[in-house]
Amino acid sequence: MKYSATVLLVSFFCCTLHAQQPKTFTATPTYDEIIATYKGFDKKFGDDTLIEIGKTDIGMPLHLYVLSKDHVLLPGDKNRKNKTVLFINNGIHPGEPDGIDASIELVKTLHEKPELLPENLVICIVPVFNVDGCINRGKYSRANQNGPDEYGFRGNAKNLDLNRDFIKCDAENTKSLERAFQQWKPEVFIDTHVSDGADYQYTMTLIATQRNKINPQVGTYIDTKFVPALYQSMKEKNYEMCPYVDTRDRTPESGIVGFLETPRFSTGYAALFNCMGFVTETHMWKPYNDRVQATYGFFRSMLVYLAKEGPEIKRVKAAADYQVQNRVYFDLNWALDTTKFDTIPFRGFEAKYKTSSISGQQRLYYDRSQPFTKTVRFYNTYKARTSALKPMWYIVPQAWTGVIERLQLNGVQMKRLKKDTTVQCEMYYIDSYETYKSSYESHYPHYNTRVRAVSQQVKFFKGDYVIETAQTGNRYIIESLEPEGDDSFFAWNFFDGILNQKEWFSDYIFEEEAEKILARDPVLKKELEEKKKNDTAFAENHWAQINFVYQRSVYKEITHNRYPVARIMEPMRLPVEK
Repeated sequence: MKYSATVLLVSFFCCTLHAQQPKTFTATPTYDEIIATYKGFDKKFGDDTLIEIGKTDIGMPLHLYVLSKDHVLLPGDKNRKNKTVLFINNGIHPGEPDGIDASIELVKTLHEKPELLPENLVICIVPVFNVDGCINRGKYSRANQNGPDEYGFRGNAKNLDLNRDFIKCDAENTKSLERAFQQWKPEVFIDTHVSDGADYQYTMTLIATQRNKINPQVGTYIDTKFVPALYQSMKEKNYEMCPYVDTRDRTPESGIVGFLETPRFSTGYAALFNCMGFVTETHMWKPYNDRVQATYGFFRSMLVYLAKEGPEIKRVKAAADYQVQNRVYFDLNWALDTTKFDTIPFRGFEAKYKTSSISGQQRLYYDRSQPFTKTVRFYNTYKARTSALKPMWYIVPQAWTGVIERLQLNGVQMKRLKKDTTVQCEMYYIDSYETYKSSYESHYPHYNTRVRAVSQQVKFFKGDYVIETAQTGNRYIIESLEPEGDDSFFAWNFFDGILNQKEWFSDYIFEEEAEKILARDPVLKKELEEKKKNDTAFAENHWAQINFVYQRSVYKEITHNRYPVARIMEPMRLPVEK
């Protein structure tokens, strides 16, 4: 069955819709039908608005639908400050369209029964984020998924997975969405998905913002109040949930690991701004109608909770925003603490093995004739592997335009030097790093980066950018500009030019100079002799020995492996534009 825009709109305008029982879903609409439906809402009701918030990589607009009772249609509207903003993102993976249909049904329901829309709420809905992938429609890319018959494709026009794009922000889609996110500054963010992996009885599993890596006040509120209330509400709707099933070993009985959404992911990005994020993950093998209904049910549970708790959520976020401006140390790079875990009841199916008719080897399967409820371990405690001391200012040279563009896009407050200035500052040198050996999302990311801080006098130029670290965007600033961060701009290759030495030497010419250097520096000469004594290969390599001296001389490039972003640790007066 295929939808058409006409059928969608006529069925909406002519049928009585029931808030508790959405219609039966067997198919998902095309991109054109989705947008026609939202435009139909605008035409019919006039209170809401479908806004073009930017472009996508396919050249088509990205839309945002805004719904509220007091006609709060723009972020600057006077009634906005008293309302909680719920931001729902759909179709980041268009082959997982449950949220697309559930959002349309939610808007229909709220217009049919406006009393269900809380007075204190603004709902912002992205009908389809990955417009490119939604248009690239087919039947076979989701081999393990039970419907709908046709759906979009995971990759966008650049073949990017947009749920790996948030901190690096390569896609026009992502830039457009982040611009809207920064304008609206939502308190709560939902990204709708369909899971893969193990089989189990739940239709809906949930990823909530990982509690350890977000501001402690926000993390505690999510963990002790928000999540338990959503679980209870969904249970009352007969859509009992469990945490997203990311298993320690092959089956859930080995334990479930809390998902760590770093800033490359949508909710990891949202957490940088103290926004409470949730990823709905319906189970791939449940019927499509059940999955859409569960997602719709989650939306309804969220609205009920925000109607009551919206003011408290705003208070918690505001307190976190204030605290982050004054925080001194920021944790980075999280690792699972396997010594700490909770136990939760888990409703699964018995995992068994049988001989594969294809390979003749043992293969896993889940026996749905043998459901069970067992107690399993839930590992959801992470500890930081590194931390960064916040400087008073960063200085980012204007040459790094890709970095500047992303900082500006995300509301980072910056001023520009009004004249060339030499500054005593702390500069990092990249001492070591590893790099992916194959492409990942159009990059070759670095990891296990280690830096060494050196105090230097560095000349910066008129127009370079100065960032004071007393702002609500500090977490984003630190995560992106500290090179040891797992999802830093350095990790995503934005500064790779510094890793290549530009000037060298000819050993037959530099030989005499090296002799003079060693004669003037007995400590260096001793280090050279020790290395020759302890390293046979080095002792037999003439060029390596001359290079040893060169690398420790004044001729060595001071900018090689020097991270170009300066850290100002002490108060000073900088000549910046007002």
